[in-house]
Amino acid sequence: MQIRRPHRRPSRSSQPSQPSEVEVGEAEISRGRRSRGGRRTGGTLLAVAALLVSACSSGSSTTATSPAADVALAPLPQSTPSTLTSYYGQKLGWHTCGVPGFECATMKAPLDYAKPAAGDIRLAVARKKATGKGKPLGSLMVNPGGPGGSAVGYLQQYAGIGYPAEVRARYDMVAMDPRGVARSEPVECLGGRAMDTFTQTDTTPDDQRETTQLVGEYKKFAEGCGAHSPDVLRHVSTIEAARDMDMLRAVLGDKKLTYVGASYGTFLGATYAGLFPDRVGRVVLDGAMDPSLPARRMNLDQTAGFETAFQSFAKDCVRQTDCPLGGKGTTPARVGTNLKAFFRKLDAHPIPTGDADGRKLGEALATTGVIAAMYDEAAWPQLREALTSAMKEKDGAGLLVLSDSYYERDADRRYSNLMFANAAVNCLDLPAAFSTPDQVEKALPAFEKASPVFGEGLAWASLNCAYWPVKATGEPHRIEAKGAAPIVVVGTTRDPATPYRWAQSLARQLSSARLLTYVGDGHTAYGRGSACIDSAIDRYLLRGTAPGEGKRCS
Repeated sequence: MQIRRPHRRPSRSSQPSQPSEVEVGEAEISRGRRSRGGRRTGGTLLAVAALLVSACSSGSSTTATSPAADVALAPLPQSTPSTLTSYYGQKLGWHTCGVPGFECATMKAPLDYAKPAAGDIRLAVARKKATGKGKPLGSLMVNPGGPGGSAVGYLQQYAGIGYPAEVRARYDMVAMDPRGVARSEPVECLGGRAMDTFTQTDTTPDDQRETTQLVGEYKKFAEGCGAHSPDVLRHVSTIEAARDMDMLRAVLGDKKLTYVGASYGTFLGATYAGLFPDRVGRVVLDGAMDPSLPARRMNLDQTAGFETAFQSFAKDCVRQTDCPLGGKGTTPARVGTNLKAFFRKLDAHPIPTGDADGRKLGEALATTGVIAAMYDEAAWPQLREALTSAMKEKDGAGLLVLSDSYYERDADRRYSNLMFANAAVNCLDLPAAFSTPDQVEKALPAFEKASPVFGEGLAWASLNCAYWPVKATGEPHRIEAKGAAPIVVVGTTRDPATPYRWAQSLARQLSSARLLTYVGDGHTAYGRGSACIDSAIDRYLLRGTAPGEGKRCS
């Protein structure tokens, strides 16, 4: 499914200072982890292939208008199967893990739920105990999305210290890195040098040679994942992660799940509700995804979402004195044309960046840098500055910084596991959007209509799962979760990564949903400066009072 990019730290309002890079006792709870935390995200157009386009990561020849299967997830039995009793009854060994106030532990789960006796997977868990003296409300589980975002990193670097004080006072704040992610037996695919090549590959091929090169990089990526993580790769689906969440709920002693999921975390939360409707407590799905869509439709919707966000950026840019894409009165369409022209120049003649590894700024990295800034309007001044330096001074350092932050690449050429886990989950969850380059070629007009700026690259990015070594196990489906307690679905009207229509659709599917709308820009809404949104969600988490039908905030 599409972009499922991890929810970034809120920015519309002032935030408490964040810890710098922190480790969490990974020697005890992880094997071979390279992730540095859950604050950032990653994707160039090739990355956009894996990250931006989570939907792109799955795809057979399903057409863009194919309906979802007319089935809902079959709820699991209320009782725990006897084969899982020992897992549900396990005790976690909590210990300090390098971040003051937080504890960490490892939870065991079956690698394969169909064959629990075949072996375990070790899942990293962290918590911060409730800080207040009032009546405790149990555990509040959080997930920032991705897929591939570290929930443990998100908890330690934002949720556990940045969620409203009253919420943190009443709940134990809890996170678990999903299987294959960060500290939970992470999927590995390519080394740093190979990833540098992957992220710089042209995703708007001009001829057969460039198309062959792009396909070759997708194949190398997929083969690397299959070679380095053959067992885990088959068992990182969202359904399996949702079952892990239920196990953690029980191990923590909670009768119901209380949960806040952002971006892809909404798909994870909705999947949980579909499997365990009787165990749904207070659940918030912020920046909602639509599970009923096939991969190609998802990618096309998200392409349109990024165009909507770019239009907002363009209108704002020309009102500023430092906009390099046009002055006052320049139309958003002209701003887009100017940016595309700049991308074409970079395609032919990449510019220096001052990078220690010799990388130049070509079209792929520049596009990723721009896309990264579309997630949050607070990044628009940084984008204007980066574009000005690149366009007028031929200095690509600023856009490279944005692209690297999106990929979670550090100065030592180390990439986090985010990109690998993202593709692994997405390619398992849905059949691929396209299976051949010819299919992409035929779909190009629709994608370019959806976004003249980003459409071509996002269409080609949707090919990335065509060569995946593991067959998809999921399919588009409606989730109704009949019998569940009220679930709050949050949508932002100009969200680039999870278009507002997805929130509307999910709210229609879930039998007990309440749609809460933020009229504005950016990806997700909770904790990003809207007092109206925050108070509605806080009231629900603390008192169980869901927002009224049709509530809108700005």
